[in-house]
Amino acid sequence: MSYQHDQNVGDSAAVAEGSERRIQPRLALLLLRSAKLVGPSGEFLCIVRDVSETGVKLRMFHPILDDEDLALEFTTGIRFGLEKVWEAGGEAGFRFIDPVDVSSFVNGTGPFPKRSVRLRLNHPTALSVADRTATATILDLSREGARIEFSEHLAIAQKIRVKSDRLPAFEASVRWRRHPYYGLIFHQMMSMEELALRVYEIQSEDAAS
Repeated sequence: MSYQHDQNVGDSAAVAEGSERRIQPRLALLLLRSAKLVGPSGEFLCIVRDVSETGVKLRMFHPILDDEDLALEFTTGIRFGLEKVWEAGGEAGFRFIDPVDVSSFVNGTGPFPKRSVRLRLNHPTALSVADRTATATILDLSREGARIEFSEHLAIAQKIRVKSDRLPAFEASVRWRRHPYYGLIFHQMMSMEELALRVYEIQSEDAAS
C-alpha cells in the first residue's frame, strides 16, 4: 500500500506482486518494537507499527517537527533516513529516503547488541549522595536508568537520588563507573509514555532557550 489519507504505509505494487511477500514482515512487527527518532532538536522515543520497502508507520507520544531531517534508529545502532508524510491521532507515516530491505529492517541487526532505547540528553540534575547534594549531568536516559557525568567519585552499588525540574525523584544505584561517567539503574522503571514525554519536554525546553 502507498501512503494515503487512511494512514497506511507501503507500496501498492507489492500487493499485485503477491501478499505473501509483504505479510510476513508485517506480522514480524506485531510485537511493536521500540526505537527512536533522531533529528537536530534531539532524540525521541517511538514504536514501529508497520513497515514496507518504501515507508514505515510509527506510534508517537508527542508532535513531530515538520522541517527536521530525521532518522529512525534501533537500539542496535542501525539507522534509516526518513521523510514525514502524515501525522494524526498519535501516529505518523514516513517515507524512507533510500530503499529498505524489509527482512533486514525486521531483524534490526546492527553494530551493537539489542538493549533498551536510550535517549541522549545534556540535562543538569541534582544528585543526592548520603546527606549532601551536588550537580551532575544526565547524558542519556532510558526506562531503567541513566548515564551521568559527575565530578565526584561514586562506588559501585552506591545508592543515590536523582532529581531535576523536568524529572521526578529517582532512587538509583551505581551499576558501572568510568569516572567521571557513571551508569545508574533506577529502583523503579518508567513507562514508555512517561520516558517519551519527559524527554520531549526537556528537548523542547532546550530548543526554545
